[in-house]
Amino acid sequence: MYKILRPLLFTLEPESAHQLSLRLLQLTGNFTLSNLLLRQIYKAPSNPVDAFGFTFKNPIGLAAGYDKNGIAMTGLSALGFGHVEIGTVTPLPQDGNPKPRVFRLTEDEAIINRMGFPGFGANYVNKRLKPLEKASPIQKMLVARWRSSGMILGVNLGKNKSTPNEEAVLDYLSLMQLLSDYADYLTINVSSPNTIGLRNLQGRDALASLLFQIDAQRKLEEKQYEKKLPLLVKLAPDLSESELNDAIDVILDSKMDGIIVTNTTLSRQGLKSKHKIESGGLSGTPLKRQSEAVLLQTVNVSNGKFQL
Repeated sequence: MYKILRPLLFTLEPESAHQLSLRLLQLTGNFTLSNLLLRQIYKAPSNPVDAFGFTFKNPIGLAAGYDKNGIAMTGLSALGFGHVEIGTVTPLPQDGNPKPRVFRLTEDEAIINRMGFPGFGANYVNKRLKPLEKASPIQKMLVARWRSSGMILGVNLGKNKSTPNEEAVLDYLSLMQLLSDYADYLTINVSSPNTIGLRNLQGRDALASLLFQIDAQRKLEEKQYEKKLPLLVKLAPDLSESELNDAIDVILDSKMDGIIVTNTTLSRQGLKSKHKIESGGLSGTPLKRQSEAVLLQTVNVSNGKFQL
């Protein structure tokens, strides 16, 4: 199906293509017949993985950034993913950075984006995730459908652009209060390069202050909802060796459950495309070697104390 759709999508501006594919997934996921058809076309083999107290039906997941507002979870669950991470979700709605903000680097098999956490905000996502008492029968059915698929749901959390770093913890705590009941795990995003100053939260002192307060809030959420709530931290690939070691130490000390390696990179080494001059985070094939190096260092420093 992708081979058929790709030429059409590549005639569109990248962000428009993204939104079109997302809306198509939302639409096809909402109807029983098309949902069943997707499940048959993309029937994933069972390859269960146990992690964070859950059994993922397979190790292939969808990272945050595709479905920022949780609108297409039923369609995504039909594609066979072992887990889907929605977001990044911020407390308040925000537009993100000015357009254009997504660029294809076809020659490099890569994308540069400087989206800046555009989204409808936490209250909207909260309503998408919970089967409201006053919800329509269709909405209740959709929530039940993706929950029954066995797909593990993660929610990626970020601060609003207008929130100073000194108050960032308040954004993360408010997000936990709104979304902990409906997420299987939460990701603390302190590594997007597209929100000014956000990556400064990866520094040892700032990260420790943030994560110890988040862990305290996690305990309250677990008690209230009588569930385990794994917390992961998403790191940048551009940290120096000493910066990464410091971050790993803090993540271990603050009882986080794991690390997501990695976010997008600011590096432009070896790129050929004319769009390499664009600002933003680079993802795709050029990031592979860099993220693998971070992964190896993380494994060595953490000494197998948590899952990645």
